[in-house]
Amino acid sequence: MAFEVLAIADAAKRSLADVAYERIRDRLLMLDIKPGDLINDDDLAKDLGVGRTPVREALKRLELDRLVVSYPRRGTFATRVEVTDLAFISEIRIQLEPLAASRAARVATESMREQLRAVMRAVESFETRAASVVETLRLDARVHQGIYAAAANPHLEDVLIRYDNLATRIWCMVLDRLPDLSRHVHEHVDLLRAVIDGDEARAAELARTHVTGFEHAVREALFAA
Repeated sequence: MAFEVLAIADAAKRSLADVAYERIRDRLLMLDIKPGDLINDDDLAKDLGVGRTPVREALKRLELDRLVVSYPRRGTFATRVEVTDLAFISEIRIQLEPLAASRAARVATESMREQLRAVMRAVESFETRAASVVETLRLDARVHQGIYAAAANPHLEDVLIRYDNLATRIWCMVLDRLPDLSRHVHEHVDLLRAVIDGDEARAAELARTHVTGFEHAVREALFAA
C-alpha cells in the first residue's frame, strides 16, 4: 500500500489508469472515501486531473479488489466494512501470511534480503507516537509487501496484497483506539529478521501470531467503541 501523492516523474511512467487506481485505492484505504459513500467518477476525474476513462478503468479494478461495488442504475459505492469481514479476512490471512513468510525465508535473493534489512532498520527507528497515520500505514505496507515480493510467487503476492488492503481499511477504523500500536508496529522486527536469516519455521509462526494479534486487537477496539 502507497499513501503519498505520486510524484509527477513516477506518474509519467505509468498509465493514467494505474495512477487513478493507486490514488483512489489509497483514499479508500485511508477512509477519505468512507464505507458506503457514493463515488462520483466525474468529480474524481476532476480532482485527480485525469479523464473519466482512466477513473472508470480504475474503479473496475477496485471492484475486483472488493473495495468498491457497482449497482446498475444506482452507481458505484465504497464497500461497507462489517465486523464479520474481519473474521473472514483473518481466516484467509492466517493461512497465507505464514506461507509467504516461510517461502520468503527459503527463496529470497540476497538483493531482496538486503531490501528487507533496510525495512527492518526503518521499523527499528520508527517513532509511533510522533508518526502520522499515513506514515504508520505506509511502513506497515512496506513490511508486508516486502515479504510478499521476497516470496517470489506473483499469484500469492497478488492475493495477499488484496487482503492486506482490506485489513488495512478495517485497521484505519480503529487506529486511534489501539492501546499498543507501538508493539504492533515493532513486532515486525522479529518477523523480518527471521525471513532475512532464512528461518522458515520461525518466520511462519511469527506471521501467524501477527495476524491473530491484529484480529484480536481490532476486535477489542471495535466492540469497545
